[in-house]
Amino acid sequence: MALLYPLNLRTVQFISSLSSWLQTTFIHTSMMDYQILANFLMNLLAYPVKEMCKIIDSFPTGADVIDRAFAAVSVYYNYTGNQKCFHVGGGDDPHGFEGWSWQASTEMVMPMTVSNERMFPPYNFSYENSSDSCLVGYGVRSRMDWITSEYGGHKIDKVLKRFGSNIIFSNGMRDPWSGGGVLKNISYIIIALVTEKGGHHLDLRSATKDDPDWLVEQRRLEVEIIHGWIDQYNKDISQM
Repeated sequence: MALLYPLNLRTVQFISSLSSWLQTTFIHTSMMDYQILANFLMNLLAYPVKEMCKIIDSFPTGADVIDRAFAAVSVYYNYTGNQKCFHVGGGDDPHGFEGWSWQASTEMVMPMTVSNERMFPPYNFSYENSSDSCLVGYGVRSRMDWITSEYGGHKIDKVLKRFGSNIIFSNGMRDPWSGGGVLKNISYIIIALVTEKGGHHLDLRSATKDDPDWLVEQRRLEVEIIHGWIDQYNKDISQM
């Protein structure tokens, strides 16, 4: 497999555009660090994070940091080798990320920070700045407490155990978002399915001939659980 690195990068007007472009790449690639080929957000080879690291480490000592980063992100943006130029900043929204940005801004506010010890630029979350950005971008203020009020806040297990039912929390431990997931069963009808090698939404992707046995089994189990809920509902209705 040969990756082609486009030599022409369109003029970058703002350094923030380049920073965001790189950060998006590393975040999405870590989410889709599947052990099979992927076409969720981009066409990706299996274990793309490992491939990125291999490319970065292949550069000689003293090589330019941007050159290393650019070669690595080509795994995400140009695995197929058909891109002649990368568009940094702006552009269209083929995956509907604007919808997620709206949701994260208005009702699913996540106060995350980045320390000096991480690979990304340090960042301190500000509720005021977040709300101001939401107002500028969407014309509304953030509802900072909506998500915690609606779904139980920091005691989601206690709230759902009392009021929730028929929920499967599926988490793959290769997905960085699993750190905020429900990883233990809350009740017999609020179930956590945790897979060591799973990635972001992997079980919800279309089945392929290359799917590993554990993924096939996970999907089968999810369908079995849902069928059980439906059968129980129909049984309850028939006895009314």
